[in-house]
Amino acid sequence: MKKALVLISFMFAGNALFAQLKLDKILYGAAYYYEYNPTERLDKDVQMMQDCGINVVRIAESTWALWEPQDGQFDFSKLDRVLNAMNKAGIKVIVGTPTYAVPNWLAKEHPEVLATTTNGQNKYGARQNMDIVDTTFRFYAERIISKLVEHVKDNPAVIGFQADNETKSYGNVGPTINTEFVDYLKAKFVTVDKLNAAFGLNYWSNTVNNWADFPPVAGNINASVGAEFSKFQRKVVTDYLAWQVAIIKKYKRPDQFVTQNFDLDWRGYSFGVQQDVDLFAAAKAFDVAGIDIYHPTADRLTGREIAYGGDITRSMKQNNYLVMETQAQSMAGNQELPYPGQLRLQAYSHLASGADMVEYWHWSSIHNSVETYWKGILSHDYEPNPTYYEVKKTAAEFNKIGSHLINLKKTNKVALLISNESLTAINWFPISDRINYNDVLRDMYDALYNDNVECDMVSPESTNIEQYSLLIVPPLYNASDSLLQHLNSYVKNGGHIVYAFKSGFSNEYNQVRSTRMPGLLRDACGFSYQQFTNIDKLPLKDDPYKLGAADNYVSDWAELLTPETCKVLAWYDHSYWGKYAAITKNNYGKGSVLYFGALPSKAMMQKLLLDEVKDAGLSNDDQQLSFPIIVKSGVNQYHKAVHYYFNYSGEAKEIAYPHNTATNLINGNKVEKDGKILLEPWGLAVLEETK
Repeated sequence: MKKALVLISFMFAGNALFAQLKLDKILYGAAYYYEYNPTERLDKDVQMMQDCGINVVRIAESTWALWEPQDGQFDFSKLDRVLNAMNKAGIKVIVGTPTYAVPNWLAKEHPEVLATTTNGQNKYGARQNMDIVDTTFRFYAERIISKLVEHVKDNPAVIGFQADNETKSYGNVGPTINTEFVDYLKAKFVTVDKLNAAFGLNYWSNTVNNWADFPPVAGNINASVGAEFSKFQRKVVTDYLAWQVAIIKKYKRPDQFVTQNFDLDWRGYSFGVQQDVDLFAAAKAFDVAGIDIYHPTADRLTGREIAYGGDITRSMKQNNYLVMETQAQSMAGNQELPYPGQLRLQAYSHLASGADMVEYWHWSSIHNSVETYWKGILSHDYEPNPTYYEVKKTAAEFNKIGSHLINLKKTNKVALLISNESLTAINWFPISDRINYNDVLRDMYDALYNDNVECDMVSPESTNIEQYSLLIVPPLYNASDSLLQHLNSYVKNGGHIVYAFKSGFSNEYNQVRSTRMPGLLRDACGFSYQQFTNIDKLPLKDDPYKLGAADNYVSDWAELLTPETCKVLAWYDHSYWGKYAAITKNNYGKGSVLYFGALPSKAMMQKLLLDEVKDAGLSNDDQQLSFPIIVKSGVNQYHKAVHYYFNYSGEAKEIAYPHNTATNLINGNKVEKDGKILLEPWGLAVLEETK
């Protein structure tokens, strides 16, 4: 459980939904757990929040056992105290449904609500241990959601609700989800013969001759079955969240929104695509998308995770979003404190990607249990500290200039196509023992980020890819014929695609195509191959990108590409594999395809993608700068262009401003085109064009 907070002021237009609300201030705040405090200090906390400029809190999502101490006995007295105190102080509240942490009485009375995984049935104690498809769990979950929302909805402080938290299916392979999976397969394939053919179940006598004989998935060894079950589990999450939203909407006021706190892959911080949730599908039920974003800090702070998390969340609904959680001080397991100025830099970085709220997890550090050292704004002593004062400074700036920053609209012409199905498939059939799908995805994304190329995200189900001029595609191992044909048509009609290796290899059921690779992409790519090999590091012949020996290499995976109509950009430098191409480019119709058959070094990836941005006619003045200077832009509600400049380094940097005359919103200074801007260590500037 991590949590967060933000700033915002609402102007309501009748009974409008959140997507129609006009926000005139940034929401800036923190998750608040009055019920965790070892001493009574609600009034003091609220006063300190007011003093430092916090205007929103998230509450209630973790403590079902307090709101329903015994079956059917409800006690919202602590919740009422918090809501009334926040309302009196003018602090807005987002109330979370507490369904991701079940009370002990429920687990004792109905042990069937605890999910069964491949390790057996879960034990009570941890959060997120329940079976979200179990009918008994659903009965009690619906009751607490209904009682809670009905009880709090009329408090003026409550602006919205969060349905559940970081929701997954939690590895559930129990009998109920197995039964529902078989029903799903029946609806999809109708006959067992079609199922057997699609999944190749004759292998090792896995043939299913009767639907009643379909085996439990816990022992499955078939990648087609396993990947389809993972897809079904993601659907279960989508349906469960939509079910919660429908319950909330029965009771909430029309002007209150519903959101979710989605999360991402975890590498000690937010990293790549969340493999257990189809973020695009799950987000459809919500008025606004929410996310938690955690990242390295101190000398390791780059802003990449902030930008990546923001870009994917903005893309879920093609609209602004809420940062439900981000770190204030240190995270459990890594007690690394942000340097002075970094918290402010991070907060503005969220806004620059389209966030309208930034919420810290959490207000004050917890004194016991698992998250004791997941430090909040306040440390365990509850006293003002440097982090508190930096929140106060940031809040004051947001209060002053927030109307120029809220509802930032971004129009990008580059998109990454991300695929849960390919991620799952590559988990079954790994690239190497070192990297997976998300590693390649992040290498591609980070290369764009480093060169200040802003992008959106699309999924295989997206219907808007034609609005982009350049698609960046991590290994698209799992793809239907129709998707590949769509991508081919996109190129033929003038689009540009960069494909990573392993693309086009299998169909949507992980059946490897029985043609020369890259299958249906062959004509568009202009090459074919029959073999591939794992490698360590392999240099490219004649250092084609002039990177020097340290960066002139590909690694992990090498497809042995035989050119047909493509231009070869790089050959492997190897005594046996040197006759094969490593990187190619092919003109196809009005567009082009760049393909790399191995993983380029980070420096090479950056060069490759920047060249493609230029070839697609998408480069601009922002590419004159590169990391650690990061540039983000958009158009604000006054229809003026806003440019953010971030210095992700501990050294002062002076840069030339390349755009129209602007006002630095933070200090009020006028900046002319080609004028100089000084960025302090871990500093920033926000420039609004005056015309």
